[in-house]
Amino acid sequence: MDDGGKLQECRDKIEKIAESMTQEDAERVLRAYDYACEAHKDQRRKSGEPYIIHPVETACIIHDMGMDADTIIAGLLHDCIEDTPVSHMDIEREFGSAVADMVDGVTKLGHIVYSTYEEEQMENLRKMFVAMAKDIRVILIKLADRLHNMRTIEYQNPLTRSEKAVECMEIYAPLAHRLGMQGIKWELEDISLGILDPVGYAEIQNYLNDRQAAYSTFLERTKERIAEKMRQAGVACELKARLKHIYSIYRKLYGQNLSFDEIYDICATRVIVKNLPDCYAALGIIHDLYTPVPGRFKDYIGTPKPNGYQSLHTVVIGSEGIPFEVQIRTEEMDQKAEYGIAAHWKYKDRLEGKQKEDIFAWVRQLLETQQDSDAEDFIKNIKVDLFADEVYVFTPKGDIINLPQGATPIDFAYAIHSAVGNRMTGAKVNGRIVNIDYKLKSGEIVDVITSKNSPGPKRDWMQIVKTNGAKSKIRQWFKKERREENIERGKNDIERELKANLVYDTFTQEDFQAKLLAGLGVPNTEELYASIGYGGIAISRVLNKVRDESIRQNKQRELAAKQVQPAKKKTVADKGVIVEGVDNCLIKFAKCCTPIPGDAIVGFVTRGYGVSVHRTECPNVRASVDDKEEAGRWIKTEWDYGEKHMYGTAIRVVTKTRTGVLADVVTVFSNMKINVNELVVKDMEGGESIFFITVSVSGREQLELVFSRLRRCRGVVDVFRKVSEGEELHREQ
Repeated sequence: MDDGGKLQECRDKIEKIAESMTQEDAERVLRAYDYACEAHKDQRRKSGEPYIIHPVETACIIHDMGMDADTIIAGLLHDCIEDTPVSHMDIEREFGSAVADMVDGVTKLGHIVYSTYEEEQMENLRKMFVAMAKDIRVILIKLADRLHNMRTIEYQNPLTRSEKAVECMEIYAPLAHRLGMQGIKWELEDISLGILDPVGYAEIQNYLNDRQAAYSTFLERTKERIAEKMRQAGVACELKARLKHIYSIYRKLYGQNLSFDEIYDICATRVIVKNLPDCYAALGIIHDLYTPVPGRFKDYIGTPKPNGYQSLHTVVIGSEGIPFEVQIRTEEMDQKAEYGIAAHWKYKDRLEGKQKEDIFAWVRQLLETQQDSDAEDFIKNIKVDLFADEVYVFTPKGDIINLPQGATPIDFAYAIHSAVGNRMTGAKVNGRIVNIDYKLKSGEIVDVITSKNSPGPKRDWMQIVKTNGAKSKIRQWFKKERREENIERGKNDIERELKANLVYDTFTQEDFQAKLLAGLGVPNTEELYASIGYGGIAISRVLNKVRDESIRQNKQRELAAKQVQPAKKKTVADKGVIVEGVDNCLIKFAKCCTPIPGDAIVGFVTRGYGVSVHRTECPNVRASVDDKEEAGRWIKTEWDYGEKHMYGTAIRVVTKTRTGVLADVVTVFSNMKINVNELVVKDMEGGESIFFITVSVSGREQLELVFSRLRRCRGVVDVFRKVSEGEELHREQ
């Protein structure tokens, strides 16, 4: 289809949306479409299509959520401030302050230069959360924007696809879950999984495709039987059937180490009834018709999830011996399960009273507990807050407290109030005294034992608690109540670590110390020691920064030593390599050892292909030097450090085999903005995997930083450089 046809199709979609609105709103939406068309008229997407297609598809997703005209207009204009000369004031003048504020909330902080990718991501997320706390519609626009981008992700390069998929898994899919938007969550997860683990995705998809006919027949027969029983009982209902989405199956296969036969809810039937009493009537009919599986019934109507999800869930055994899940809910519950917060607009329920406060309080708490965090900790903690599976426990008065899975009575106490946590001396669960590190389970009643004479929280509680809110409140207590102790403790801890790693002298340099303190956001070393003492700054952060500085200084000293040596006759060759006694020769880098600046190198004069540059420790060099015919063709070469190039080199990363390790490895490269030219993963015996990776770096100094960050990834066993075509591995010392 040519551009004219695509633009006409876009206009047809917007006109169809406008048909469902009042005349005033319809005119505003059509005017917003024309405004966006003009703003983006000279822009194209990666696919080569007119850019306006993306805002239109975003607006269509927002309309499908049942959102109001202002949100649809903001969806049409959501990229204008970021990608065109249009300003906040322009949009406010044309479409009002509410629309302008929503567009600004979605807009990235694109005109500020950040030192790291984490810092940029943190500030963009923080800005979005602040806007979201004022108007929840901001995140709905962002989710619609990201969903369409993921639907068309194939036009991006492989590294960008991986980055976006990781971001979806860690931020946007969990956000959709927190907001109750299951349809969007599932689609984001499935698309992202197809990018991050195409083999695992294909395995599940092939399994489902092979059984599609059998599953379809089974589900249709099941629907007919249930419909007939409901008619006989006089319960009006609508029936839907589906297969479990791929990522959900993937998590059970690999996360819980189950087989396909052990997953009971691959097939699911949904019974949608008219009212609440019919939900429980339908449950009785289902249990009369099929045999329920013990322990697999959940009442999310009586105890809704924190995101507002309500439904009855039960797993039963079909007549064919196939277990399947039945979900029972009203039509309104079904809409809210699909679109979550957005469904309130469809039902004209604009999140008033306590419901509104609960949603916005969660966002505000997310921001408050992370306000003093650095970029890396902010991103990590946001992921924990968003992604953790939840347990639901009760206070003695019957109030529900939701906590992440693995939470303890300490987390519970701080969730009630910081004063309760600070005075806690013990806890009872279901009337029985338990240890403070006891892992709470859904449905338990928790009673916190407190004392006015309590000495306060203990430092080892930081290692026990699961929630970032509890950690933050414990840190704040120690920060306020134990300053002198914190300074002494922090000073001793950091000095011990730095001396053990032989970098204490680097830390004491005044120039570097000033830069370190500024980077950590503390005014002086006393405040640094205090922050380490109460847990506000992790020792590893300081240690890594000092290590990096020590490596940089060592490289500078090596370079200075080379530069003061007596000059010899050299000829500057191409690609930043100096070859003695050879003019204008062709340079190529040996694939067997992939040398980079910082490596000791030597050249080999090839027959007709110029000089091949090897690392001196390359096995091929050692073998050839002993060969009398070849020995005379080796020539002295060295790096011209005044030349700036990017060099490809091959590395190997050995990890424990686990779900998510690929995403962690890819994130290291994307955060450092390092181009990955090739990446292959191979599972080995003994529960280990090996990554064969080719990257482009400026030299050994940058590569050592890469190695340092890769080794911090959970499950990484070691990192190597390739030194021969036979895949012999060399450990970097």
